[in-house]
Amino acid sequence: MAADTETPLASVVMPTFRHARFIARAIESVCAQTLRSWELRIIDDASPDETREVVAPYLTDERIGYVALPRNVGLGAALNAGLAASRGRYVAYLPSDDVYYADHLTALVEALEAAADAVAAYAGVRHHYNRKAAGRIPGEPLQLVQTLHRATSLRWIERTELVTDDLDRMFWRRLAGHGRFVETGVVTCEWTDHPDQLHKTIREPLGGINRYRQRFGVPHPLRFHSSIGDRIDEVERYRRFRERPPTPPASDGLRILLVGELAYNPERVLALEELGHRLYGLWMRDPYWYNTVGPMPFGHVEDVPFEDWRAELRRIRPDVIYALLNWQAVPFARRVLEDNPGIPFVWHFKEGPFICREKGTWDALVDLYRGADGLAYSSAEMRDWFFTVLPELEARPTLVLDGDLPKRDWLDAPRSRRLSEDDGEIHTVVPGRPIGLHPPNVAELAAHGIHVHFYGDFTHGQWKGWIEEAGALAPHHLHLHAQADQPRWVEEFSRYDAGWLHAFASENGGELRRAIWDDLNCPARLATLAAAGLPVIQRDNRGSLVAAERLTRAHDVGVFFEDVEGLRAQLSDAAEMARLQDNMWSCREEFTFDRHAPRLVDLFREVMSGSRGRRAATRRTRHATGGLSS
Repeated sequence: MAADTETPLASVVMPTFRHARFIARAIESVCAQTLRSWELRIIDDASPDETREVVAPYLTDERIGYVALPRNVGLGAALNAGLAASRGRYVAYLPSDDVYYADHLTALVEALEAAADAVAAYAGVRHHYNRKAAGRIPGEPLQLVQTLHRATSLRWIERTELVTDDLDRMFWRRLAGHGRFVETGVVTCEWTDHPDQLHKTIREPLGGINRYRQRFGVPHPLRFHSSIGDRIDEVERYRRFRERPPTPPASDGLRILLVGELAYNPERVLALEELGHRLYGLWMRDPYWYNTVGPMPFGHVEDVPFEDWRAELRRIRPDVIYALLNWQAVPFARRVLEDNPGIPFVWHFKEGPFICREKGTWDALVDLYRGADGLAYSSAEMRDWFFTVLPELEARPTLVLDGDLPKRDWLDAPRSRRLSEDDGEIHTVVPGRPIGLHPPNVAELAAHGIHVHFYGDFTHGQWKGWIEEAGALAPHHLHLHAQADQPRWVEEFSRYDAGWLHAFASENGGELRRAIWDDLNCPARLATLAAAGLPVIQRDNRGSLVAAERLTRAHDVGVFFEDVEGLRAQLSDAAEMARLQDNMWSCREEFTFDRHAPRLVDLFREVMSGSRGRRAATRRTRHATGGLSS
């Protein structure tokens, strides 16, 4: 294992981002290696913390080099920068939150040099505090900290190509095409477990594209594929919006500050920009995987820096604050409300009051309803339910509007030929979780000749047991499909005869105080199915107050059933189904945000015209009990 004094035997590439509290331990573990012929290349991916100051004392060792990238470029590009700066015969990796044991590099080099046909060696690893794996960790790709390989011209996939937590896909799979991977069988390193690990930021549902984007401040659209999630191609999905010029401001255009998160159909807010209004965004921290936050991949929304948002408000002087949307954003929106310097404040809530009670944020939700100058409710039933909780809200400026409707642009594709026209059978679709459809129900549907097509790779992963049981009971009538995103809704879902909403039997008997979330909610899939012109299947809950049923009956686009035999009879009535399909196709714009954006602007103007809003804001500021940054 002798090495040239000029050329190190092993180059250790250490990517780092915001790990000032970890990195000294990692560097010290390299310095303690029994293998003496090494160099360390630290690639700082624009860390916003004091990483540079922590690293500085180690740079007196000429074996250690430090490269500070001018902007954050992601793991793959940082690793490639490290490879470009490396001179060693072999390359090892040490993320700055992980650690080597003293004999780690020695064991890896010995294993690799003992196998002439090997291209890489990997060690056993301690993980999740005290668990050990002699080789690969079950369910995980080979970790960077475990691995050493021969120097190569191959490079890691970079963020501009794909964001993923699958290291096999990023590099190992291509490297394996050049030789064997051998293992030492000895645990000589640790993959440190903590909440801020990169794979947890990427992997749904722990992280996801929105948490990743916020953590690294990514300003451009991404191609993203978590190892257990759906593939997301924002580059193509949002190209039509991103590449068009900004809409000229209207003479009476508003400056609208969006606060919180934008959920599943974030591009809907561009309907406001297309009316000549300016949009700004102040986003909640650490969003859930489905809570969309900025920077917006479709453009036309200017981010307000979280760290200095009050000063930015003085600069942009918004006319109205539009706070939204789901339960996760409630604490954040309440803190903005408390620190609001007198700007009219509209609160738009989608879901769900019952979760706020469960999670302990009910007080914050009530404060939002009491303190907002205007209120938008996702359904009339939800509005009336809140009136039973806070009767004083009846006097407040109010709008009923589903806060997460899609944009009209996704309707511009022609319908596909229905599967039933080719095989004469009935085909229904579930675009998401099969709520209320239990495996025995799928078997009963199959017995009546009704197929169920279930969409969503990530959802399939969450419903593995359901799929196994339902597939065993109805092997020829349950069909699994990959996720279909907005640009493919019309083409993909118009192949079916009807689509499933949540199937549940309401028990409220017409009394709102008995209502549960299923009663108050208009599921997001309603607009998805409407885009494709599909009638929606739901249980017949006449006699109860059910938001989705009221809406679909009003537009005459529902298939309501009490039992499967009756459902089969309805779905087999070709003339009636054609009528319902035509009804839904003709009214589908009612299920887009563009259609209702002018009404939302009317609410903003109503709130702005009232002096009560500013008096309330002044009162809130005077009694505020903490700031946004607390």
